[in-house]
Amino acid sequence: MDERKFSSDDIVNVACELLVALHKKRPRVHCITNAAAQVMTANLLLAAGALPSLTYSADEISDFTKSADALLINLGTLDAERRAAIPLAIEVARDQETPWILDPVFVNASAPRLFWANQLFASRPAIVRCNRDEFKALSGQTCELTAIERFAAFWGTTVAVTGPEDMIIGDGQCIHIRNGHPWMNQTTAMGCAGTALSAALCAVGASPFVAASAALLILGITGERAADRSSGPGSFVAAFIDTIASLTPDDIIASARISA
Repeated sequence: MDERKFSSDDIVNVACELLVALHKKRPRVHCITNAAAQVMTANLLLAAGALPSLTYSADEISDFTKSADALLINLGTLDAERRAAIPLAIEVARDQETPWILDPVFVNASAPRLFWANQLFASRPAIVRCNRDEFKALSGQTCELTAIERFAAFWGTTVAVTGPEDMIIGDGQCIHIRNGHPWMNQTTAMGCAGTALSAALCAVGASPFVAASAALLILGITGERAADRSSGPGSFVAAFIDTIASLTPDDIIASARISA
């Protein structure tokens, strides 16, 4: 656990440093993600400076995970192939102390999916990124700060709950982020791609709490700036990739709306 306490200004400054580090280090994130999210996730990682890999073949997954700097597990398409690959990938990640990130997509919609997701917590994900309904399903509690704090402390993880205001809780700390744009909710896989960005920032050495906070800050600012260059959700997707590729530390400093 990182004993340092981060202020909102600290997170802004570290987000700037991590954005630069991504382009210098070009970490590889192995993504077992849902069918709808694969292209957006890969394009966002590439534009931000990371390298994605996407296979979910059980025959290959151990080798790909061994050479990855972080692992993303997204449950949006929980078919037989992914169910076979996910435990193998997590086992390798844990053996190598590679950070792995969980995105429990739609666990609120399916009892078998919720059961399966709960089994994964025993393998200690570094970050859990979910929306409010997904958190309620996972925790059996209301989505309030004290409930999220208890959940994060119990599992020893960082919980990032996204919505109109993002809340990131971990290491006994909390950050609130108010950046973003409504079109982000009208495009497929935006949240999934944000989880992948959290994994990429873990891969360049950030603690889970800092990685999740910085990733969601960068994501929200990119969404706002992309919307200024777009005429609607369709053009927004292309503008989003263009914007994150050209985002600078000065952009982050100028646009951050964040509080501790």
